[in-house]
Amino acid sequence: MSEKRILTLILFLFLILGFTYALTTPVFEASDELWHYPLVRHLADGNPLPVQVFDPELAGPWKQEASQPPLYYWLGAGLTFWIDTSDMEEVRRENPHVDNGLITQDGNRNLVVHNPSLNPCQGTLLAVRIVRVFSVLLGLMTVYLTYRIGKLVDPNRSELALGAAAVNAFLPMFLFISGSVNNDNLAIMLASLALLIMIRLVVNDQNSLLIDNDAGWKQLIPWLLLGSVIGLGLLTKEGTIGLLPLALGTAFVASWQQNKKGLSFRWLLHLCGKSLLLFIVVLVPVLIIAGWWYFRNIQLYGDWLGWSAFIAVLGQRGNPASLAQLWGERHGFLMSYWGLFGGVNIPMPAWIYSVLNLLLLLSIVGFTYFFLKKVWQWAKGTRGHWRSLAAWIHNLLDFITANFALIACLLFAAAVVIGLIRWATTTWSSQGRLVFTALSALSVLFMTGLVGPFSRRISRWIAGLTGSFLFVIAALAPFIWIQPPYQPDSYTPPSLYVMHPAATTFESGLRLRGAAVESALPGQSSLQPGEELWVHLEWEILNELDKDWSVFVHLIDPVLERPIAQRDMYLGQGLLLTSWLDPGQRLVNSYKLRVPSTTIAPAQLDVAVGLYDFHSGERLLTEQGNEFAVISKAQLKPMAGTTPNPVSINFEDKLQLTGFDLQPRRVMPGESIELVLYWQPLQELDTDYTFFAQVVDDDTTRWAFFDFEPPEGTSSWNPGDVTSMPLTLTVDKNVAPGLYPLIIGIYTQDSMGNFDRLQILTADDRLTDNFLELTQLRVDSE
Repeated sequence: MSEKRILTLILFLFLILGFTYALTTPVFEASDELWHYPLVRHLADGNPLPVQVFDPELAGPWKQEASQPPLYYWLGAGLTFWIDTSDMEEVRRENPHVDNGLITQDGNRNLVVHNPSLNPCQGTLLAVRIVRVFSVLLGLMTVYLTYRIGKLVDPNRSELALGAAAVNAFLPMFLFISGSVNNDNLAIMLASLALLIMIRLVVNDQNSLLIDNDAGWKQLIPWLLLGSVIGLGLLTKEGTIGLLPLALGTAFVASWQQNKKGLSFRWLLHLCGKSLLLFIVVLVPVLIIAGWWYFRNIQLYGDWLGWSAFIAVLGQRGNPASLAQLWGERHGFLMSYWGLFGGVNIPMPAWIYSVLNLLLLLSIVGFTYFFLKKVWQWAKGTRGHWRSLAAWIHNLLDFITANFALIACLLFAAAVVIGLIRWATTTWSSQGRLVFTALSALSVLFMTGLVGPFSRRISRWIAGLTGSFLFVIAALAPFIWIQPPYQPDSYTPPSLYVMHPAATTFESGLRLRGAAVESALPGQSSLQPGEELWVHLEWEILNELDKDWSVFVHLIDPVLERPIAQRDMYLGQGLLLTSWLDPGQRLVNSYKLRVPSTTIAPAQLDVAVGLYDFHSGERLLTEQGNEFAVISKAQLKPMAGTTPNPVSINFEDKLQLTGFDLQPRRVMPGESIELVLYWQPLQELDTDYTFFAQVVDDDTTRWAFFDFEPPEGTSSWNPGDVTSMPLTLTVDKNVAPGLYPLIIGIYTQDSMGNFDRLQILTADDRLTDNFLELTQLRVDSE
């Protein structure tokens, strides 16, 4: 096939797949669509831009998206203003129990509950589909732009450009985003177009935008065009801001290319001056198109990006993440780059990520070799021309000009990744899809690394096999992984179970007919801390219900009289509202609960089941007048170990909590508790650490606390030895009755009084909190 036909095929297949994703993914189940579309609808109804409030409870249905630049939303509103979307609240009925961002075995992944009786060809459902189709067309343009950028990297390697276009087109996550209402779709396309324009302003090819100096004012037209595209990008998404410094660099290289008259100080000033003037030309349309938005942010929020309001609604980490912590989150980052669907909670099989991550690793190695080889050839070819600094700079600029397409892709991708790293240190945003602003550049770099080091014959096979593999995965995803979690009848528990009669009737007409409680470990009748429990319940609808009742399953600690683990869910694994069900209908729901690893054992836990109205908190009583029914007992046995309540909590590979003991677990105000912690160094320690234990409130008020620095210093502890640490905490006499978390941690303090806490390191090497909630303490009334 000719290059043009292959490109046409790629674009055609993307269009088919894009429409498939747009039509098969349930409305509001795509990434952040739940909040993007309400802003489209708000503008479609003729309303002005909303002002982002700093209170998440008052933020409106668009939540943090009101802080986003408005161009995409305006375009979506222009496409759908004629549709009556007064049914949005009925379509957009949020699932309050959804496991957003968590991959579960017992369902409950849906962001909204979907009423099957609604007409998909009218109202909100129609409007969302129309904007999704528009997004797919934007994605189609992005794929084409990726091809054009790849052609400029190496015009003689068609497999590089076609391979990059295929990687972009058949990337499952890009297809998923392209088939959704999301401003990323316009931002990605505009960023790709701006990148292509910048490359063509430097690279001499048949489509070059270079204009001779003698052309007068006409030579400014491409720069005005570039500024207009960047301005539109900045009016779409702030992640495109990395285009501005790249535009300044492009102006410098383009000026150098047209003025190679030496490297005197006077010439350098002239070159910088011309570059600055060209950049100012770029800035003029940027300011005209998008400047008002950023000035509005300053007026409304006090910062030109509006991040303060965005973060206030979105939420942020308890403590800024270190680079080591972000590195520990790389697995989830890569999953959401390749394809992690729904509310970042519907994955593909693990082996697919393994294959794609292997290709990424090979690409990084290949790109490093390919680029360093270019550098070496350049250095070798100019060895005799390095007699002065001016000559060295001249040669370096020649190298940059000759490889500008590749370098521009590398710099823009790096700018977007660095920007995300800065953002993710503050917010929980370690998602690979958030670097899609540079997706064209990333796709070109990815394919360059795979095919660059090899001959054209081998490269064609590599590009073809990579694109074909991604196409197969992308074609299967909507039907095998995306759709099934939203079908109530498609869920099958992972193991067989025996249902036992459990006749309990709740008021309003719900009956619990049967129950099965089993350990997640086959053949095991008891539990240990850290293990999981399956609860299967059979429900029968006796009467028509006018409320939407949620089911809760609790594991209750009899000492604390509180749940130590719980699962709340609508029926149908979170997909069905009780007001939709008919009398006589029966359903079986499964629930998976995990016993916290710090649960005190031995204990006999109650497995309790009940129903409640999420919005009012009203509980549905049993016929006997109880708020829940105890359907079984779970025997909790301690784990084997040399300490009480053995655990394995790793604090940054420095110290490990191996066990603890707490007496008593219920106290009166003013009484004391005795806490014993067992610590084990995991390596030679060169720092003396201080340990703390606190009884805190929801607002972090400390009702009891104790800080302890071992007199001998932890630096004298030997790795592997276990040290017991008794701590006495006296509860404040003014504390109100209730349950209070008991937290512990480790810290150092420098001479300036700054504290640095050790973070918990998970089994998969992720750094998380800098404290551990050990258990809870019940304070009784006088």
